[in-house]
Amino acid sequence: MRRPGSLGSIALLLGLELALCRAQVNTQYCGAQDQVEKLHFTSLGRGRWLDPQGRPPGSLAPLYRMVRGFLDVVQLNPFPEGLVRVALNEPSSVRTSDVVRYEAGYVVCAVIALLFLLIVPTVGFCFCCCRFRRRCGGRVKAEHKSMACERGSLMTFLLLITLFLLTGVVCAFITNQRTHDEVGPGVRAVPSVLNSLQGLVSDIPQELQAVAEQFSIPQTLVLEDLDDFGVNIGSTIHTQLRGTVYPMLTSLQRLGQDLKVSLDHLQRLNSSTVYLQNGQEPLAFSLRDHKHNLLFLLQNVQCQGCANALDLAKLLELGANFNQLPAVTDVLQKLQGVPEANFSTMVLKDNSTFNTLPFLTALETTDTVQDLKEEMAKIPEEVKSLAKGFPGSGAADRWRQALAQAENTSRPYLHAIQKYERYRWIAGYVLSSVILLVVICNLLGLSLGLLGISAREDSSHMEIKGEAGAQFLMAGVGLSFLFSGPFILLIFATFLVGGNIQTLVCRSWESQELYQFADTPGNLPPSMNLSHLLGLKKDISILSAYQQCKEGVPLWEVLQLNGSYDPEKHLDISKYTVQMQEELRNFQVDMQNLDLLTEAAKRDLEAFRHSGIEKIDYPSFVAQVQKPLVKIDILKLIKELEQLGQAQSNPDLGQRLTQEAWALQAHYEEMIIFMQTHMVMLNQSVHALSSSASRLQLLASETLVKANSLKTDLPTWIEQIFKNESECFLNRETAYFTQYVDWARQMVTEHIATCQPLSEALDNGRVILCDHIANPWNAFWFCLAWCTFLLIPSIIFAIKTTKHFRPIRKRLSSTSSEETQLFHIPRVTSLKL
Repeated sequence: MRRPGSLGSIALLLGLELALCRAQVNTQYCGAQDQVEKLHFTSLGRGRWLDPQGRPPGSLAPLYRMVRGFLDVVQLNPFPEGLVRVALNEPSSVRTSDVVRYEAGYVVCAVIALLFLLIVPTVGFCFCCCRFRRRCGGRVKAEHKSMACERGSLMTFLLLITLFLLTGVVCAFITNQRTHDEVGPGVRAVPSVLNSLQGLVSDIPQELQAVAEQFSIPQTLVLEDLDDFGVNIGSTIHTQLRGTVYPMLTSLQRLGQDLKVSLDHLQRLNSSTVYLQNGQEPLAFSLRDHKHNLLFLLQNVQCQGCANALDLAKLLELGANFNQLPAVTDVLQKLQGVPEANFSTMVLKDNSTFNTLPFLTALETTDTVQDLKEEMAKIPEEVKSLAKGFPGSGAADRWRQALAQAENTSRPYLHAIQKYERYRWIAGYVLSSVILLVVICNLLGLSLGLLGISAREDSSHMEIKGEAGAQFLMAGVGLSFLFSGPFILLIFATFLVGGNIQTLVCRSWESQELYQFADTPGNLPPSMNLSHLLGLKKDISILSAYQQCKEGVPLWEVLQLNGSYDPEKHLDISKYTVQMQEELRNFQVDMQNLDLLTEAAKRDLEAFRHSGIEKIDYPSFVAQVQKPLVKIDILKLIKELEQLGQAQSNPDLGQRLTQEAWALQAHYEEMIIFMQTHMVMLNQSVHALSSSASRLQLLASETLVKANSLKTDLPTWIEQIFKNESECFLNRETAYFTQYVDWARQMVTEHIATCQPLSEALDNGRVILCDHIANPWNAFWFCLAWCTFLLIPSIIFAIKTTKHFRPIRKRLSSTSSEETQLFHIPRVTSLKL
């Protein structure tokens, strides 16, 4: 493994230390799986899919169910497999009796329609002739007690039938328009569906190539993470170790300061001891000389008031014996040359080295990261061959040819359907308008009739309104008779087409009998071998293919491709990630030179630990230092001598006492003050050393143990941290690739190379034909038939109600005829049928 110099490069990075200490660095790769950044890929394959057709149940749903229930009653026979087989293979061999037997329900309906077509117009013609001869449809000839009740009942029944007619004609208008609205889009959807399915196989390689290209999304993220890998790993190591390293550096800083202070005190202790010992003998000799002279002068009989000074002079001698102080030269000898190391500089350097650990790690991982980036920048060969390995060219050609032929064959029929649908829509709209006109005539006739009846109480009224109401009712009757034939013809034509679509096609399509019929050998002619045209596998039936495609199985499990195709083989990128794992797991961070204690510092601490500074007899120092240097207060004695020298009557004695005081003062300033100063220094050093020597000895021992332990443990800790963080990093990057593989697998099997669009096309075809077109188509003829058959009671009640709206003329004689009474009726300009 190529690595730059470890600690030799630190000097170049010290300027970045402050910025690193203040920067917030992401030092943790680990985390729950759901915390890994979710990748977003571009969805593919949906362009060839068809939007599922469907319509939520609306206000016409009950009407549709009613019509389907009626058709189930009309057509009770099951799917005519044998009849359809003969019709497809040998159309000339189809027997009429078989068709009539299967269509028995429709034949019955045809007989009813034929009877309606013959009877109703014939009755209408007869009624018109009779009415022309004024033989029927006249007026009530005389009032009777039950006439009001009879008139009210007839008007009520006519009103109810008219309301039912109005409901039916409204539904007829709605379903007629809805059928027209659905047939156009439904017919136009057929070519678009076939065109979309043509690319079901041929477009797969291009989309698989797009899936392979999106491998760059996780690849880019991994390359970005590799750029920061070294710094992030080093920052994590720094973060996890600073709780141990920083306290150690602080302890070293304080230990170095305490060690220097202790050495200074020890040196002062030794120098003060030597000074006091060297000055003790001259001072003692000088004090004895001064004591001898003072005793001679103060014991002179001529000395006046010298008793007090004499007592002080007798005590003029040393109070402490410095020769009894223990020697510290052995300790000093052991600490000679200490401190060899500069602890402040060492700690500063260690702190800088530790703080540049992220950059040091980055330097050491440069070569490894560069090698990994070169490998990660290459797309695996397995992913590259994702599109090339799909063996669909032959199947795509057969598939495309079959669908293109189906599209070309269907176009003339689709154009014809649109053309005839327009004619049907116009006819339905016109006839529905006629029924609406009948409804309007009935409502106007009832309204005017009621007004005419209420006006009969006025004898001067000419009853024009009642007569007009009667004429409107008769107009509705005439329209009903006149258009009954076109009504029944349009109803039966649409009923025959729509009913057979529902019972023969939709019902068997929904129950999947059509698929079973197509799967049965011999049912379809050779030119319509759907399994061969669609390129299905030999052991796959159409029904099985439909069911499997509906479940979303891939194409290669249904179609006869040119070879096998396994997407897992092309999405296996484990070799791609294994190299990254091996590179990182074999890498080690070289931190052997990261030593908190230099060799010089270790020698200093070892020398201090074995110096014996804690074994010095500090109590002996204290005992001597606590004694006064001189047993008496020399300054007090000097002051007494100066006073005595002035108070003596003997000038010569007084002068000698004064001179002795001056000599003692000079000696005091020359030697005693300095010795007392050294005694103070000695006392301070003794107290400092006695209170800290044992603690510093223990701290030095512990520091050496910790430093040696850290020197051994730090590389192990760093290696373990690096291993853990590398595993986390690998898990994170592997999660990126796993997301891609899972997404690619889903895209290939569920969106791109799936045959589900085929089942959706079949389902959409059934929904368009049966739900969108057949339902409103059948609902239209049902509503129109409803209105047409209600015209019969409407005619009957309208004719009978008309008599009650015309004026009533009393008979002139029992034998008078209606013609005679007509001469007394005022002329009314009105429409008479």
